[in-house]
Amino acid sequence: MTNRPALPAEIARRRTFAIISHPDAGKTTLTEKFLLFGGAIQMAGQVRAKGEARRTRSDFMQMEKDRGISVSASAMSFDYKHFRYNLVDTPGHSDFSEDTYRTLTAVDAAVMVIDGAKGVESQTRKLFEVCRLRDLPILTFCNKMDRESRDTFEIIDEIQENLAIDVTPASWPIGTGRDFIGCYDILRDRLDIMDRADRNTVAASVEIKGLDDPKWEEYVPERLLAQFREEIEMAKELLPKLDPKAVLEGTMTPIWFGSAINSFGVRELMEGISQYGPEPQPQTAQPRTILPEEKNVTGFVFKVQANMDPKHRDRVAFVRMASGHFTRGQKLTHVRTKKQMAISNPVLFLASDRELAEEAWAGDIIGIPNHGQLRIGDTLTEGEVLNVKGIPSFAPELLQGVRSGDPLKSKHLEKALMQFAEEGAAKVFKPSFGSGFIVGVVGPLQFEVLASRIELEYGLPVRFEQSQFTSARWVSGDKIAVEKFSTANKLHIGTDSDGDTVYLTRLQWDIDRVGRDYPDINLTATKEMMAE
Repeated sequence: MTNRPALPAEIARRRTFAIISHPDAGKTTLTEKFLLFGGAIQMAGQVRAKGEARRTRSDFMQMEKDRGISVSASAMSFDYKHFRYNLVDTPGHSDFSEDTYRTLTAVDAAVMVIDGAKGVESQTRKLFEVCRLRDLPILTFCNKMDRESRDTFEIIDEIQENLAIDVTPASWPIGTGRDFIGCYDILRDRLDIMDRADRNTVAASVEIKGLDDPKWEEYVPERLLAQFREEIEMAKELLPKLDPKAVLEGTMTPIWFGSAINSFGVRELMEGISQYGPEPQPQTAQPRTILPEEKNVTGFVFKVQANMDPKHRDRVAFVRMASGHFTRGQKLTHVRTKKQMAISNPVLFLASDRELAEEAWAGDIIGIPNHGQLRIGDTLTEGEVLNVKGIPSFAPELLQGVRSGDPLKSKHLEKALMQFAEEGAAKVFKPSFGSGFIVGVVGPLQFEVLASRIELEYGLPVRFEQSQFTSARWVSGDKIAVEKFSTANKLHIGTDSDGDTVYLTRLQWDIDRVGRDYPDINLTATKEMMAE
């Protein structure tokens, strides 16, 4: 974070962040409460409620509604006090980690939600590693403190050891489970008391002057108070003080304790995001970095979502604004195709609701409805040839063949598959031998989601079946070498949805053999999603 000129006020007040967590840590509930505090919704829907009530604002795809899990990242914008928050919800389920990875390229910080009883879980670790790769600042929320949870020091130690990051407490819980009273807000020297009677009520706060203030005895039973005082003294000695610079550099995470379902600790976390989270940051691009304060507008597509509105076969490209002040109707150059696009119907999201975006500033996320022109990795500019870097595409870990239940509708199937490939929901390969397609995904749940969406959105029942191939690698090298290699291995060769050559493998031995026999050929497990 170098010293750059101050950002224009409208850009400086933006905070663009993702929420990451293991499934079931309470991420969707926390998202709801953010919207509630931001005045964006009147009443938080209970995520665990049955039927209609369960349909929380950020989970708009049918399958998410049925299962109560988030499988596609959705974006929401709302104001809280002086700040404009752009929140990107990510899939917690590991089968959708690629979508999460791409989402993390579009935000400036991450809020990591952990369950007070479970601590750091495997998926949290994976997502965290991605944040570390990008040096993303991380703020931590330890949720579900109103249930039986682990020792506070144990939770902090586990984060420090597992994730190799300094942890500094922004608040400290008093009691756990049934005994949970609330938290001591370390940053403001006050006691926040949880209201168990009304889950949508903001906690009552009592100003406290230091740990010896007699007011403590009025609110905290003697046994809990003695334990709390002992813990807080130890914390002061053992744990580092909050260093805002270290937070911005991604080497320290402040931790807040609370209970999202009881609206407790959420307000403090939101204030923490505005105070310690970063302003919109520069974006790495070729041939130069894009700075948010630049006058010219630039943005890049990090996600494509099809059929968000089932009544219209639309595709919405989620675009992170990287610089400038965009106004509706502005013409931008689509760098990959070198064509100009008039952006006449850009939308701002409040989960499944959208409204026309009259304007957007660097840091904002807008949706651009289009008919397939925009792909993940595309950059939009006012004419300069810039390509935002670092949006990856991963080799799938599971491959299956796919057949239409109605053989006469194979063209429809091809269209549906190509759409999902553009959306980044799956990899679609066309083998050079034989008919049909091979679909590749990261986790098995994705096959279910695809089958259900193809049937729902295209009225086309499909079945996935075993494929002889287990993995795929992108092929690169000198053009003649690639042609020679493809001819010699044609039973293994296919193309992806962009027409790039892919080597379909059955065993690790296949990959090793290519390395040995074809030194001038490169096989890679990732492909940068960027305009050539």
